[in-house]
Amino acid sequence: MAILWPGKPYPLGATWDGQGVNFALFSENATQVELCLFDSPDDLYESRRINMPEYTDLVWHVYVPGLQPGQLYGYRVHGPNESQNGHRFNPSKLLIDPYAKAINGVVRWHDAMFGYRIGHKDGDLSIDDLDSAPFVPKCVVADPSFIWGDDRHPSIPLHDSIIYEVHVKGFTMQHPEVPEELRGTYAGLASPPVIEYFQSLGVTAVELLPVHHHVDDRHLVENDLTNYWGYNTIGFFAPDVRYSVNGSVGEQVREFKSMVRAFHSAGIEVILDVVYNHTGEGNHFGPTLSFRGIDNQSYYRLLPTDQRYYVDYTGTGNTLNVLHPRTLQLIMDSLRYWITEMHVDGFRFDLASALARQLHEVDQLSAFFTIIHQDPIISQVKLIAEPWDVGPGGYQVGNFPVLWAEWNGKYRDTVRRYWKGDMSQVAELAYRVAGSSDLYQHNGRRPYASINFVTAHDGFTMRDLVSYNEKHNWANCEDNRDGDNHNNSWNHGTEGPTNDPEINKLRARQQRNFMATLLLSQGVPMILAGDELNRTQQGNNNTYCQDNELSWINWELDDQAHELLEFTRKLIQIRREHPILHRPKFFQGRSIHGSDVRDVIWLRPDGREMDDEEWNNGLVRCIGMLLNGEALDEWDERGRIIRDKTMLLLMNAYHEAISFKLPSVKRGQIWETLIDTTEPNGKDLPTWRPSQKYKLHGRSLALLRQKPKDD
Repeated sequence: MAILWPGKPYPLGATWDGQGVNFALFSENATQVELCLFDSPDDLYESRRINMPEYTDLVWHVYVPGLQPGQLYGYRVHGPNESQNGHRFNPSKLLIDPYAKAINGVVRWHDAMFGYRIGHKDGDLSIDDLDSAPFVPKCVVADPSFIWGDDRHPSIPLHDSIIYEVHVKGFTMQHPEVPEELRGTYAGLASPPVIEYFQSLGVTAVELLPVHHHVDDRHLVENDLTNYWGYNTIGFFAPDVRYSVNGSVGEQVREFKSMVRAFHSAGIEVILDVVYNHTGEGNHFGPTLSFRGIDNQSYYRLLPTDQRYYVDYTGTGNTLNVLHPRTLQLIMDSLRYWITEMHVDGFRFDLASALARQLHEVDQLSAFFTIIHQDPIISQVKLIAEPWDVGPGGYQVGNFPVLWAEWNGKYRDTVRRYWKGDMSQVAELAYRVAGSSDLYQHNGRRPYASINFVTAHDGFTMRDLVSYNEKHNWANCEDNRDGDNHNNSWNHGTEGPTNDPEINKLRARQQRNFMATLLLSQGVPMILAGDELNRTQQGNNNTYCQDNELSWINWELDDQAHELLEFTRKLIQIRREHPILHRPKFFQGRSIHGSDVRDVIWLRPDGREMDDEEWNNGLVRCIGMLLNGEALDEWDERGRIIRDKTMLLLMNAYHEAISFKLPSVKRGQIWETLIDTTEPNGKDLPTWRPSQKYKLHGRSLALLRQKPKDD
């Protein structure tokens, strides 16, 4: 038996130094901790238990000489099992290290996974002594070495960014040019055909749905389903083994790093969707997998009046206790690890309001924000909040502090209502298209604080948005009760697929209206993967449990899909070429630098400027936005004033055509049509003289650019 050394309490987790491994585990309330070592991935029980007698600063630690990367391990933690007092220690349960850098395998559901006896009359107050080791995935000592070469963050300014929300597995599972053995993996997503697709589309960042190791809920597995989206984290440092070509002893870490390096080589950033608001252990009836058995009272927010129960701001049964300094440290250490060791470029925080709660209220001065703002590493990457949770007062769109961007739920709702044809939307639409200054300007933020989106993973795809009025989630085995069912779009009177060419034509136009509005708005656009490919989920707006063709991207493209793809590429190209379409500052609506040039003017169809009567007239559904390229009010790196073409965005949500009188231009200039959503191919679009009337078809959008007559 090897001689054990005391080891060190920091860093937490399992750290290999070339000679052996230091193990360190925080638990404030434990009375004893045992380190369990496994010789092989096939072993059901540990080959060796090591008592960890050293206890420093609430951390149990030991150093084991001779251990190598690939070593499998877990913990057994002793202490009081007093549910009413918040303690649920049970040494018969093998526990996952919260700081594990890799996890081998997945949960295999069995009653032994629970700290109480299933079916017992005392429920979770009973104590179960079945050994859970055969059913719990094992932690892996990871090898941190990797040759990054000259890898560096692309560091694309947020106002120049175009984000693409994508699922690692679903994007490549049916991709014909990705080798079959790589489909659904990190390596598959980083394969040349996929990288080339992202480059040809023109996006600047991929936002990956959760890649932290997660738990597939028992009720899903028993219904032959999975937690496909992955919002059920159990390992905040471990890239999920499910997306690895071969991750039995930690290879997934190297594969993930290789993926990031490939994206960076292509000039594309990697943003992670992270779920720090809760874990996969659920409520008081949930399994004991990690945090619950290590120190339930420290890691979770418990009801002060009865600590048997959990505070649930997340709708999942539990909420991480960021009020505890060690839990807050866990989150910060995880973020720094993914930046420094895995080289990611930013994060989108799921249900971020839950992280900002102090006692009950969401607090901008919370420790979570304070530490992030002071951290020299985390504060330098892209930070995006989902600015709500399910608790009281949790909807916080516009209320996050400087440094943070937000998923702008008001943008989504307004754009959907406008193109649906709802009345009284133009004033709200103007704010959203112009970057939502009403939400973000008050505390010094810029238009790029607004992450604009029309669709996301959680909801209808863009095609389904214009094709269904009601959700069709029967495949989820919840009697169609799950999933949101609001803000659906105009579907032309027919639910679902149809052979009616006129209805399909109108639906396709509505998709182009949504995509054009998204990519021509100030702020940062986020595209849901597959929306540019006319992807459908057959009306299912909550495919969180559908790891199959319903959720995967279909690469067999019909004519309409090719048409929409090329339309989207053109929009992205136009956006990237014209700084007037992604300004880093809000419009002022007034003269700039003492000139008589105004940066934005809102027009009505007769060519005159909108006045209070029009803004307040609920019947108005057609509007023009004149963007003056001579009034950008910004400079390049050499201190030269940036100029751009003047552009005119016309939007008509009315069902009939409206003639729009074009405004005057400089002498010798005319208007050229860049985009008209009634012309999907965009070929041979006409030019126009000032004061001519542009026929803006019903439910359509057009973008015009000023250019010299003889150009």
